[in-house]
Amino acid sequence: MKYFELVFNIPLKNTFTYSDFAPGEEEKGETKKLPMSEADIGKRAEIRFGNRKTTGYIIACHDEPPATCPVEKGKIKPILRLLDETPILTKELMSLAHWLSSYYLCSLGEAIGAMLPSAKKETNSTGFSFIEDESTFKPKELSQEQTDAVNGILSSEGFHYLYGKTGSGKTEVFLKVAEQILNAGKGVIYLVPEIGLTDQVIQAVSQRFGNTVAVLHSGLTPSQKLTQWHKILNKETRVVIGARSAIFAPVPDLGMIIIDEEHDNSYKSGNTPRYHARQVAMYRCMHLHIPLVMGSATPSVEAWLAMKNGSIKKHILSQRLAGGKMPEINAVNLSLNKNTDSCLSPTLEKEIKETLEEKRQTILFLNRRGFTHFFRCQSCGYEIECKNCSVPLTYHKSENRLKCHYCGWSIEPPQVCPKCGSLDVGYSGFGTEYIEEEVKAKFPYAKTVRIDTDSLTKKGELQEKINDFRNGKYDILLGTQMVAKGLNFPSLKLVGVIMADTGLHMPDFRASERVFSLITQVAGRAGRFFPDGKVIVQSYNPGRDPIAYACNGNIEAFYDTELNTRNMLFFPPYSRLVRLVFRSHFEKDALAAAESASQILEKFDTNIEILGPAECPLYKISANFRYQIILRAQKIAPLQKAAYHLLNDFHTPANVYVEVDVDPSSLL
Repeated sequence: MKYFELVFNIPLKNTFTYSDFAPGEEEKGETKKLPMSEADIGKRAEIRFGNRKTTGYIIACHDEPPATCPVEKGKIKPILRLLDETPILTKELMSLAHWLSSYYLCSLGEAIGAMLPSAKKETNSTGFSFIEDESTFKPKELSQEQTDAVNGILSSEGFHYLYGKTGSGKTEVFLKVAEQILNAGKGVIYLVPEIGLTDQVIQAVSQRFGNTVAVLHSGLTPSQKLTQWHKILNKETRVVIGARSAIFAPVPDLGMIIIDEEHDNSYKSGNTPRYHARQVAMYRCMHLHIPLVMGSATPSVEAWLAMKNGSIKKHILSQRLAGGKMPEINAVNLSLNKNTDSCLSPTLEKEIKETLEEKRQTILFLNRRGFTHFFRCQSCGYEIECKNCSVPLTYHKSENRLKCHYCGWSIEPPQVCPKCGSLDVGYSGFGTEYIEEEVKAKFPYAKTVRIDTDSLTKKGELQEKINDFRNGKYDILLGTQMVAKGLNFPSLKLVGVIMADTGLHMPDFRASERVFSLITQVAGRAGRFFPDGKVIVQSYNPGRDPIAYACNGNIEAFYDTELNTRNMLFFPPYSRLVRLVFRSHFEKDALAAAESASQILEKFDTNIEILGPAECPLYKISANFRYQIILRAQKIAPLQKAAYHLLNDFHTPANVYVEVDVDPSSLL
């Protein structure tokens, strides 16, 4: 008889032992022995866990029950059935799962659960085809800079960075190096930040590599993902393109990983395990001795420092290749704008008018959904906050509701102040709905389209609207950060950033980096094909460093300033962080758990700096009160060790949940 250790996608560190058949049942003919062996490691199995059937992952095989098994031999339950004919977790991925569990302080089952498709069966569907006519595709001739970059990347393993302004031809370099890797019989993983925005990258990859391309993204059903997974395992597809979780693709003979728009925050998972795809890519590439190629016009501060000290090799692309040049960027001080009800300054309004007269296109960008920002009493200053979350409610005119963008709770807007009864109530700030109404009022003859999560109601609508704008069906595109990066529009002349200050007031050490990146990226949509692109950046404080540097194109000056600030404050990349969040429906329980944890941590390692416990900036989300402790040190290992011991030794009350975030990207 064989005994198998299984793990489940639950936050329990221990393994569970099952047999290949039930002792004593074989003679009765009730349970047939499964022909199982070590070859079944990496398969999924259906088992009975308590009173229910569930799926587990086989991680080890033994001739006798392991010493850790708490159940006597005769009471070990059998595996009911295997869900896979061949293992869907390769030896390399099994090793990666163990590392993921150890690094991000989650159970092995949670790590494997994040990596594998969740479906039991494959679909009959063949998946999605993104191919146009391959015969019409001709590789572009590379510039000298692009050729140098390709040769530099292919000449050595290790970490490489393709740094170049927007429109400088990074995608063509990625495709060329991928082509060389495929010609050598190896596979490629190509990560993009948000799959909905990367149709043109998928088109370019599919045109170049045809039916060898697999696409993994959130739009696929679990069954479709499983189908793609098997195609990858069987070498039917050799290039995997996808968002964050595609980093776990089981590519045999993996030869290279590409991360496009490396700076993008969506590469960091918001759920357990809270992994960063860049960190996982670095681990896989180091252990397989293959190159990792990253690229962006606005590298993360961590990547910039690594390029500076030489641990990442930098390859520079300095020219725009489609006949355009970097656009002229003008900052407009909104505090000098006399018409406070308007979200368009006279300067921006004039530029929109001229652009429309030239039959060219405009993008207006604001990183805020809704009609206006928040309800405010002009008499007492009262603002309506969500009853479940410590954030202001946002007004949505189309529904005439105040809504919370965290938990979804909504109410009808009050006619009087709920606190003082004053009739002098109104709304401060503005969102994309508000801009849409004003733009339609001022330019009634212009065809306008809005893209944000509120306006997208059906599958495929995002790509449909982007394609319609690219094909000239609309004159003005209004959007949130969905339109900020990675998109090419040949007829686009003008980009207007409605409120550059949004995000700067967040109590987060990455706030400046995000604002700088967003302005630079959205500005990069203009002037890609013609040398007359214009960008208007509206701000109440255009002198603030990230805004001023982005508007003046002083990229190096921004990074120097930001690195000096981070160094002075001992924040990443000069330190490492682990964030522990204690949340509960009961405020006092969340605080008590955080305080108890802090006392345990203080005794553990005197070289670790403990910040907190303190209220999270977003103190209440979905009726949960939140307190956080930030652990800080020069190296990550002592922080992981301290957090690991806390999680294993500290017994939290049943109504308190502890979130662990290693290398957090946000402290909100």
